[in-house]
Amino acid sequence: MTGKKNEKAARPRDRLVREGPQSLSDAELLAVLLNPGARQVDTTDEADRIIREFGGLRELLTASASAFCAAPGLGEARYAQARAALEIANRYFARDLGREGVLSTPQDAAAYLQGRLGHYPHEVFACVFLDSRNRILQYEELFHGTLTGAALKPREVARRALAHNASGVVPAHNRPAGTPVVGDQDHQVCLMLKDALGLLDVRLVDYVVVGDREAVSLAEQGWI
Repeated sequence: MTGKKNEKAARPRDRLVREGPQSLSDAELLAVLLNPGARQVDTTDEADRIIREFGGLRELLTASASAFCAAPGLGEARYAQARAALEIANRYFARDLGREGVLSTPQDAAAYLQGRLGHYPHEVFACVFLDSRNRILQYEELFHGTLTGAALKPREVARRALAHNASGVVPAHNRPAGTPVVGDQDHQVCLMLKDALGLLDVRLVDYVVVGDREAVSLAEQGWI
């Protein structure tokens, strides 16, 4: 009986190796990632229960540390595993979407920053610092929290641009609630940053507003 249970628990891993990860359900993927050591529990059933409790795989992987760790069957070790796996995926796809580190078009910038910021459950303001050929020098998250004109410090963005010897900057912030609708405040922030960076002869290449599944480039809309 124990042999059969072990075989059942390992089956998603075996199928992943043979058929690829696309062949697995969300619950099976989570079972492979978290794989409880307790063989008396079917790992896929346990993973399915966890996903249903959080309302989906995305909601689970972007949950706060306290919410994740408080759920039965999880804890700090599995939170660390899940966050590490998510960060590996984000870094891989962000680099791929940036065409190996070059943001040649507004679409490149939007896709790159969607990969970086789209998973956050809270607001984040970040900048991509570029050289004269729009190659990525550095990506930095400058602050976490609601973006307002008062909270944003253009001089800090300018200071970081100088620190990286950047010729251009693509600032961005996310809207975790959903659709990245561009409003008057976004235009105001964009102009503030353009003025501050212009004093240093640093280009504001774009400004991107990121939703949970798509991103909007202000350069593509003609604002830059």
